[in-house]
Amino acid sequence: MTLLHETKAKRTGRLSVARGAVTVRPALLPALLVAAPAGAQRWAAVVDAGHAGQDGARIGGTPTYRTLGAALARLPASGPASVYLRDGRYREKLVVRRPRVTLVGQSRDGVVLTWGDASGMPRNGGGTLGTFGSYTLRVAAPDFRAEHLTIENAFDYLANARKASDDPTKLQAAQAVALALDSASDRASFEDVRVTGHQDTLYPNAGRAYFHRCEIAGSVDFIFGAGVAVFDDCDIVSRDRGSPTNNGYVAAPSTPLRNAYGFLFVKSRLKKEASSMAPNSVVLGRPWHPGGDPQAVGSAVFVDCWMDDHVGAKGWDRMRTGTDSAGNAVWAEPGASRFYEYHSTGPGAVVGPRRLQLTDADAARYTVERVLDGWTPPARR
Repeated sequence: MTLLHETKAKRTGRLSVARGAVTVRPALLPALLVAAPAGAQRWAAVVDAGHAGQDGARIGGTPTYRTLGAALARLPASGPASVYLRDGRYREKLVVRRPRVTLVGQSRDGVVLTWGDASGMPRNGGGTLGTFGSYTLRVAAPDFRAEHLTIENAFDYLANARKASDDPTKLQAAQAVALALDSASDRASFEDVRVTGHQDTLYPNAGRAYFHRCEIAGSVDFIFGAGVAVFDDCDIVSRDRGSPTNNGYVAAPSTPLRNAYGFLFVKSRLKKEASSMAPNSVVLGRPWHPGGDPQAVGSAVFVDCWMDDHVGAKGWDRMRTGTDSAGNAVWAEPGASRFYEYHSTGPGAVVGPRRLQLTDADAARYTVERVLDGWTPPARR
């Protein structure tokens, strides 16, 4: 695990005095309740970027650390463990390999886990990191949960794209993962979490994951992988690449054909980063066949979602999977995948032959309960 940190903390929450009494502004009440939780013994650790003492020193009875990596390394060996993070930017590259870890931030925008790796960057020992090594946070254990924080890949995708093609500093592989759910990940749950990057932001590649009232932001294939993921009441934000015609693709599932479900977006909102973003310049997704695997038949379904006008009438696009023996490009076509909509609304909800609609009977199979196959996330209990 590579660990760096920035000792920069930001405190939020304001009090106003009225008639000699202290009153809390109602809009700030949730953040303040999280900032000063009752019964500090419930936390296995507290992480504070401004902590000036020794790592692990007990403050109010709880071990306190400057970095999340240090806290994770010293959690109890077994049982559920909850870590509380105070507002600050934590520049760390992290892997969670311990089951039943919960991360709770003081506020979603105030707690930022950030790193800036990209696929084409050199790897220690030779070669490059590759997409799968570019993560900021990788979860490789079951029953992970995160609340009220941001996970960011800070690689400057747009600055890299502006470089001349013959500039030796330009990365040709600009994939940069913020959050990866891989290996032994299953039953991963996210509440009020922001995941942001550009290309390949979120990689739910294993097990089941549930995102509730979250924001996922990116541009190219920014939700991709072979896992099962439900996005319930989420904001799916396309970031502007400045193109009048192609500002990217929302989803690139590689769902194994044997699995009935892949990505389900339900009662969510497909937004654009800026009002100036070109209309009709984003597609809902395209099929990803890693290594040309014919058994990767992606599933992405949008149910009762609102879509802004950046979503084009084209709906879905094809993706190149390789070349044939004659050197010709081989493409995976969206019509051969499991891409559907049901009751889409908004300016981008354009019904046409390229945007297949579920019948009422078919839509009844795409419920959160069915897709998660017997698992009930904490937010739904």
